[in-house]
Amino acid sequence: MFFLCVPATKSRQVAPQTGPHPPGTRNRPAQPSRFLRHPRAAALLLFLVLGWPVGAQTEPVDQLIEDVVAQQAEEGGEFTFNAAFDVLEAYARRPLDLNAATAEELGSLYLLSPLQIDRLLAYREALGRFISIYELQAVPGLDLETIRRLLPYVKVGTGLDDVSVPLSTLLTQGTREVYIRAGRRLERARGYTPPNPAYAGSPLRLYTKYRQRYGNQLSLGVVAEKDPGEPFFRGGRGFDFYSAHLFLRNLDRRVRAVALGDFTVSMGQGLILFTGFGFGKSSYTTSVARTSPTLQPYASVNEFNFMRGAGTTLALGEDLELTLFGSHRRRTANPTRDSLGVTSLNLSGYHRTVGERMDRNALTQTSYGGSLRYRPTPRLHLGLNLLGEHLSRPLLPTPRPYNRFYFRGTDLQNVSLDYRYRLRNFSFFGEVAGAVGAGTAMLHGVNLGIDRRTDVAVVYRKYDRDYQALSAQPFGESGGGRNEEGLYVGLEVRPAARWRINAYYDLWHHDWVRYNLDAPTAGREYRLRLSYARKRKLDSYLEIRTETKGATLRSDQDDRLDAVVDRTRFQARLHAGYHLSPTLEWRSRLDMGFTRYAGTDARRGILLFQDLHYRPMGPLSFSARLAAFATPGYEVRFYEYENGLTYNAYVLPYYGEGVRGYLLLRYKGIRGLTLEARAARSQSTDGNTFGTGQEATGKTHRTDLSAQVIWRW
Repeated sequence: MFFLCVPATKSRQVAPQTGPHPPGTRNRPAQPSRFLRHPRAAALLLFLVLGWPVGAQTEPVDQLIEDVVAQQAEEGGEFTFNAAFDVLEAYARRPLDLNAATAEELGSLYLLSPLQIDRLLAYREALGRFISIYELQAVPGLDLETIRRLLPYVKVGTGLDDVSVPLSTLLTQGTREVYIRAGRRLERARGYTPPNPAYAGSPLRLYTKYRQRYGNQLSLGVVAEKDPGEPFFRGGRGFDFYSAHLFLRNLDRRVRAVALGDFTVSMGQGLILFTGFGFGKSSYTTSVARTSPTLQPYASVNEFNFMRGAGTTLALGEDLELTLFGSHRRRTANPTRDSLGVTSLNLSGYHRTVGERMDRNALTQTSYGGSLRYRPTPRLHLGLNLLGEHLSRPLLPTPRPYNRFYFRGTDLQNVSLDYRYRLRNFSFFGEVAGAVGAGTAMLHGVNLGIDRRTDVAVVYRKYDRDYQALSAQPFGESGGGRNEEGLYVGLEVRPAARWRINAYYDLWHHDWVRYNLDAPTAGREYRLRLSYARKRKLDSYLEIRTETKGATLRSDQDDRLDAVVDRTRFQARLHAGYHLSPTLEWRSRLDMGFTRYAGTDARRGILLFQDLHYRPMGPLSFSARLAAFATPGYEVRFYEYENGLTYNAYVLPYYGEGVRGYLLLRYKGIRGLTLEARAARSQSTDGNTFGTGQEATGKTHRTDLSAQVIWRW
């Protein structure tokens, strides 16, 4: 059977510091020419001699997002594509000033590793303001491909950009955009079957958004969405989900940020609260530290991973910054039998059936807290973070061995201390956190730039089994930041201009049982990627990945307990992207892998796809894919990125036996308007049908259609 999983949470619709070279090396002549003793002069000379890729600054935002995100598909991982699109879209219109950017702002681009951010800041600290964007070539550790990606989103400011813009100007000028999107699956699922359909609404998915921005200083937006199966304009609700926000930055020297409505909060390394994006274990092997502004505007359709209320960031001096926030919102939850409490918070975001709609607004969650950041020097950052949570009804998980140490009750308080310190080529970062009346958690890491070609990252984490935090999102193997201890080592080597080697090894253990695992377990994982690229011609890589960890092996006999054994997953990938012309790119990928439980035979799978991407200077562009795959089931699956409508990309698991293809068309021939249409179809070749439960269709094929109109002015 073949199945493409729609993410259970709707967020899947798609850093430490290293110092400069040792003292004195910047002024040491690297070549005989006296002119080349100066890094800035050398960078500008290199630009004049070699030139720069034509059209680099006109490359579409979605292409750059694909380059970044395509390698981030992790089992169970999440990536908020909307946030990445949103940030790059804003900076494409009003680039980030390299002479004023903070580590958090550079990190929010998702185009630089933590080590590269730190080297850029160290360069600026040592030599002063940048005089040209092409001076980036003189920053140690920034290769030409990274600079090419970065160029459309950064500029070199003159100092006049810091002039305060009146609030009236922010609200009346800038850019505005409206998105209207609709889509549906053609095959009717069981949940829509008359005369008594389980779903209250139609299979249409509807989405609309209004957004107004003035650079990164103002963001004003309203979002509304209806999922398939949810009612539309019944019961006075209209759409099922609404979100609105007003976000202001740098109102004056004291007020750094003001957030009203929906917003996100990220603190430290995510041990108590982190709602931004942080690279986990991925092919970006040294990008492991969390780096994100504390407050960010929220304009996505994830229905649980945000705050609703108000927040502000205030400058208390040159080196002290205070963020305060408060949030109050209703949550969907599963009530206990006596309805006095809830067994869990529902994170699906769906309200289609009678049961799902009854669980809607089952409780209210009040969150409050703050973060005090102290930066006595550009090299040192210290943070004190506080978070309080109050639930209107007690959270009472059904007692099971695995949740013995989970939070129970209505009130939870967390406190943490985080730090970042840069010393020459070393960059240290970490956080220590605790919950009142519960356990503790800690994470400590270091990034080391050994030389211009080699970077290393080491992270140690220890999360007690009784540590409790409702919104924790730290680096690790499992979610929630509890019941885990591990050591991660990542390496990146750039042996030559066109070659790159990325590798990591992670070792961990859980000293208490977990969900579906009736014994403590341990695991290990390694990943190796060898990449080769030729500018504007070829992007290719070979990757192997192996993970071994405890898993449950189901028994066929009712009188026997399920055994916990080692499960090994191996995957190998060969990818090549070739530019047939400046506007046409062909991509090919081969994935092979197997899953094996200890004492059993391996289950093997294979996938092959071909992509074609046409992006001319004219108004019409398209992306297309044809994929074929054969695996024994969900145990052997391959995660693949798919181009989607703007702000609606996908990372989906391919498994079973079948073929899949999609076609995405985009037209920009009308001033201010972008018209998009997408069709995707999956066909099972082994006779198995799609879907289970209310999503079962009884068909061996699945077809999805969607369209979007974007109006910008």
